[in-house]
Amino acid sequence: MPKIQTHYICQSCGHDSLRWVGKCPECGEWNSFVEEIQTASKGSDRAIQGVGSVNDPLPITMAESISLQRTSTGIGELDRTLGGGVVPGGVTLVGGDPGIGKSTLLTQVAHQMTSAASKDKQPMVALYVSGEESVRQIKLRAERLGALSDRFLVANETDVDVILSQLGKVKPDIAIIDSIQTTFDSSLESAPGSVSQIRDCASVLIRYAKSSGIPLFLIGHVTKEGALAGPRVLEHMVDTVLYFEGDRHLAYRILRAVKNRFGSTNEIGIFEMAEEGLLEVENPSAALLAERAPDTCGSAVTAILEGARPLLVEIQGLVAHSFLANPRRASTGLDYNRMNMLLAVLEKRLGFKMADQDVFVNVAGGIRILETAPDLAITMAIASSFRDQPIQKDTILIGEVGLGGEVRMVSQLEKRLTEAARLGFKCAIIPHHSSLPRLRSIGIQLKPVANVLEAMKQSLAAPV
Repeated sequence: MPKIQTHYICQSCGHDSLRWVGKCPECGEWNSFVEEIQTASKGSDRAIQGVGSVNDPLPITMAESISLQRTSTGIGELDRTLGGGVVPGGVTLVGGDPGIGKSTLLTQVAHQMTSAASKDKQPMVALYVSGEESVRQIKLRAERLGALSDRFLVANETDVDVILSQLGKVKPDIAIIDSIQTTFDSSLESAPGSVSQIRDCASVLIRYAKSSGIPLFLIGHVTKEGALAGPRVLEHMVDTVLYFEGDRHLAYRILRAVKNRFGSTNEIGIFEMAEEGLLEVENPSAALLAERAPDTCGSAVTAILEGARPLLVEIQGLVAHSFLANPRRASTGLDYNRMNMLLAVLEKRLGFKMADQDVFVNVAGGIRILETAPDLAITMAIASSFRDQPIQKDTILIGEVGLGGEVRMVSQLEKRLTEAARLGFKCAIIPHHSSLPRLRSIGIQLKPVANVLEAMKQSLAAPV
């Protein structure tokens, strides 16, 4: 009879304790420990075809060299985010808020990969295993998306042993598990969704994917803080982690790679949610600026880089008189502390009195800014709203702002300006240390500035 032990597991980081504690000593979370009864797991003895064989160590010079052959998913934006397509045996974890489009995207992937055929290659077989929806519900979604195919196999199952049996029987070319939190191992006493269950089930599925060479997609739930539910070790176990960003009530969805062992982690894919599913946005800069009103006070355009792709985004600033003792400050899509720093620069270097003003800054379209190149646009958007003067028409602002009010250089300025010229912008306000002779060939008027005072004089139009 296996020995039974009672442990307390932190549901945030997976820390194991023999007694209950209020605050996790590992991650600092409060009230995150859950009692779990552990027995000798049969996971180590589970028979998986192709798994369990012991290979002797060998010199790396004698290891077999292989070429990294990728398979397209049939969705260009997803291929870009993955680094060119799926890799044999690669395990991808897809996370995001409920209703944001995780199941929709992977249903479309299964359809694209099972319906695409070439002269020398037959369509693939996809297995979609759902623990949350019945087969009828999956078909309803597939009918809405037009994703019906005889090679698109679906199943409703949560037992990881049965899932392994189905994978071994079908031998699909791609497998999708929706979701990893619903799968369970009957040898463990803990409930589905607990740390032990997630870690054990994910480990077994990953071992099968590696041994069989089947690309595997795992859908993961997220917490109210926006992080993937379950232990952080789950993100370290998989090869690629993709996050859906954006509000599910808005049209645009952004798929960002936060980990990728086979490609860059700076790439993003942009989709638009429509009745027929997630549609690729081929010209994201134009789409993000489509609803912009150029003559509105507090609106500025800047260029950011997401991987190798330049994007033009609109920065919206709103300054209004406050009737509170502590004026409100709010930012959406950018770092809150960065916004406060830029406000201090405006107050110190330009003499703006912000002590009795509410300030709100927003990046339109649900884009999240992670670099400093939009500093100048953020600063001028706030100044534009404060002085009720719009930014001059067809003007883009690019530059980092220092604490002294100076405008500093940014990387790959030529690529950003080329994208701005392609979308019809006529003027660019840039740092004065830029290489002007090379940039003038782009065909856009350049206005180099040394500090925020010069930038304000060059960018703001007459009051409306």
